[in-house]
Amino acid sequence: MASPAMVPLRQLFVDGEWRAPAQGRRLPVVNPATEAHIGEIPAGTAEDVEAAVAAARAALKRNRGRDWARAPGAVRAKYLRAIAAKIIERKAELAKLEALDCGKPYDEAAWDMDDVAGCFEYFADQAEALDKRQNSPVSLPMETFKCHLRREPIGVVGLISPWNYPLLMATWKVAPALAAGCTAVLKPSELASVTCLELADVCKEVSLPSGVLNIVTGLGPDAGAPLAAHPDVNKPVTLELGGKSPIVVFDDVDIETAVEWTLFGCFWTNGQICSATSRLLIHTKIAKEFKERMVAWAKNIKVSDPLEEGCRLGPVVSKGQYEKIKKFISNAKSEGATILTGGVRPAHLEKGFYLEPTIITDVSTSMEIWREEVFGPVLCVKEFSTEDEAIELSNDTHYGLAGAVISRDRERCQRLSEEIDAGCIWVNCSQPCFCQAPWGGNKHSGFGRELGEGGIDNYLSIKQVTEYISDEPWGWYQQPPAKL
Repeated sequence: MASPAMVPLRQLFVDGEWRAPAQGRRLPVVNPATEAHIGEIPAGTAEDVEAAVAAARAALKRNRGRDWARAPGAVRAKYLRAIAAKIIERKAELAKLEALDCGKPYDEAAWDMDDVAGCFEYFADQAEALDKRQNSPVSLPMETFKCHLRREPIGVVGLISPWNYPLLMATWKVAPALAAGCTAVLKPSELASVTCLELADVCKEVSLPSGVLNIVTGLGPDAGAPLAAHPDVNKPVTLELGGKSPIVVFDDVDIETAVEWTLFGCFWTNGQICSATSRLLIHTKIAKEFKERMVAWAKNIKVSDPLEEGCRLGPVVSKGQYEKIKKFISNAKSEGATILTGGVRPAHLEKGFYLEPTIITDVSTSMEIWREEVFGPVLCVKEFSTEDEAIELSNDTHYGLAGAVISRDRERCQRLSEEIDAGCIWVNCSQPCFCQAPWGGNKHSGFGRELGEGGIDNYLSIKQVTEYISDEPWGWYQQPPAKL
């Protein structure tokens, strides 16, 4: 690895080898904490996608599929576990690269690396379990037939991942795809590709068969669009999209505990998380005290360079994102909302894309800040008086990724868990995520689910095999006379 301020120089990863992009172009890597250029990534285009898909197709078909696609799941599991072990071995290095690349606090990035390894381990287990699920019998109403099911990889898959959890979100897709026996082309976000290219280096270290995983970095229109449209990429689609999730806090809570979960639910990952519970619904009886304590807690959050010890809020990922968030805050003020705290650059940080943790009150449900995803450290607050009002406000959104409820009343929590229209509900917490539990949203927050026992099924096709087992002729047609 280069000096601590720089990132490794990598090429595209195609057919098991590093390959320069066809057009020879590269994109700068900007450290959002310093605004300095700290390296480059290759800028792939349609020609590179073509080569990567061809490599994936060849790997899928190699030895009539026996080398990978039709190999026992236990064979693929060995590679996934080897990748997991290498991730842990390189955890400190990868966490530092992630912090440099996207501004995530180092402690968060290190936690993410544990989750990356855990996800590869989990889907290694799922690959082995797939062997036991093969040839599962189907009960039929006719004794003259028997039937079983085979689960086969859908083929070559295109995987497009975001920049807020660069390696972890890629892993959510790569690990189950490979566990299922698919081959893949990964296109990470151009804003944070560094650790995904290091995953390619890990794959080389563990001798993953060539072409099984290919990684093409580059701009969305130049690399992502050709991948999504490629005729040799198999087409079932799962989408995890944006959110504007509610967190509902009732008047029976311990205020300090609830305040911390509320801020964590919005400011974790520098506020750049699709499931951020960025709409706080607070019971009017405790609203005044709750807001006062939120301000005190928010002011106590350490905003600093992500590599500084104890950092809990780093910069947002890019200048473009920084300007977008500031515009949201400016629009909220012009619409009549109140900036209770934050909304500006921290005084002690002259460079970098930093914003103080921001809490906005006096918000109406028609305001942009209430309805649209900000994707930054911005929490907006609205009061409610009754449970029915809280439910109505929670569901008054075209998103439906997540929601949280905080209350000592377990029956109330159960009611809201059922009433809030979202794919993930958290009770007395916000943002826990485990690869063992399915993840995904409703409404405009996407469709399909990743992770969990069903996570591998996104990458499998079901084949039924039905056999006639009677010695008797079928007898549908009248048998002609015997040939003389």
